[in-house]
Amino acid sequence: MEWLKKAAQAYRLRWKRRRFLARAVRKRRELCCVKNRTNQIAPDAILGFCTMRNEMLRLPYFLDHYRRLGVVHFLIVDNDSDDGTLEYLGTQPDVSLWHTKHSYKSSRFGVDWLTWLQMRYAHGHWCLTVDADEILVYPHYETRPLPALTNWLDRRGRRSMGALMLDMYPKGPVQDHPYAAGDDPFRTLCWFDAGNYVIQKKPDLGSLWIQGGPRARCFFADNPRRAPTMGKVPLVKWHWRYAYVSSAHSLLPKRLNHTYCENGGEIFSGILLHTKFLQVIVDKSAEEKSRQEHFANSTLYDAYYDRLIENPNLWSEGSTRLISWRQLEAMGLMSKEDWV
Repeated sequence: MEWLKKAAQAYRLRWKRRRFLARAVRKRRELCCVKNRTNQIAPDAILGFCTMRNEMLRLPYFLDHYRRLGVVHFLIVDNDSDDGTLEYLGTQPDVSLWHTKHSYKSSRFGVDWLTWLQMRYAHGHWCLTVDADEILVYPHYETRPLPALTNWLDRRGRRSMGALMLDMYPKGPVQDHPYAAGDDPFRTLCWFDAGNYVIQKKPDLGSLWIQGGPRARCFFADNPRRAPTMGKVPLVKWHWRYAYVSSAHSLLPKRLNHTYCENGGEIFSGILLHTKFLQVIVDKSAEEKSRQEHFANSTLYDAYYDRLIENPNLWSEGSTRLISWRQLEAMGLMSKEDWV
């Protein structure tokens, strides 16, 4: 009867994906186009997708980093920013921009909006889907940009690449370390937790559910199952029938989530260096606690926001200072496989 269970599960997931695609088609009406420059997109262009709100502080470094990596065009949804984000993005020649005042939570945390744009513009392209506070690195990223990586993945018949989201933080209270737009955030956020991660394989989607890091250690020690998940699949060769299930943590079809090896070997992976803990996190946490837009059961996370509002110190004697991608690969936090 095992084959019957598998067939039933495949049927349910197929209809789940179709529902997500239908939702995205409906949610397209919530988007107002500000600048559509998609006519510039070449057939082999690597695309970047992002939903953001009030990220002016991070944007200069974010865009510069991904341009250097090889992202040719960005498709961005602005969720009613009031700090200059919308105006700044509108002046960028490689950005197509949409605006919405609608609920981030009711759009599956922005996923419905991006799914529509991916259906419309991303078919056949390698796509990087990240948040504004996520900086992708991978083995040899300084000298081998994304086109080299995606060509290598194409030759191996792979359509996706996984990454661990690694929370970076300063030494001392987070608000006591000023950051200016355009600076390298990792001069300040230069510490991370190296080894307190728990990994489970989700039986339905086959994705990795990874928890740990400073948020689990400092905010969810009494209830670790509530800690945010850290595994993502940010780089995908897109087909218009694909859909993210939860942020970029998992996709459908489920085969795209199999970005890891189960027999003791290695599969190429990267790291999303997470810049959440810049000094603005204190004020942003107060705003997000009031807006109740970032968690499905937002009131359950009130204590989490309260701790952030208190300007916490996430550093501990067990913290590790970031040196290079080689250090992260040697620690087993990402893999270079045979990418030499």
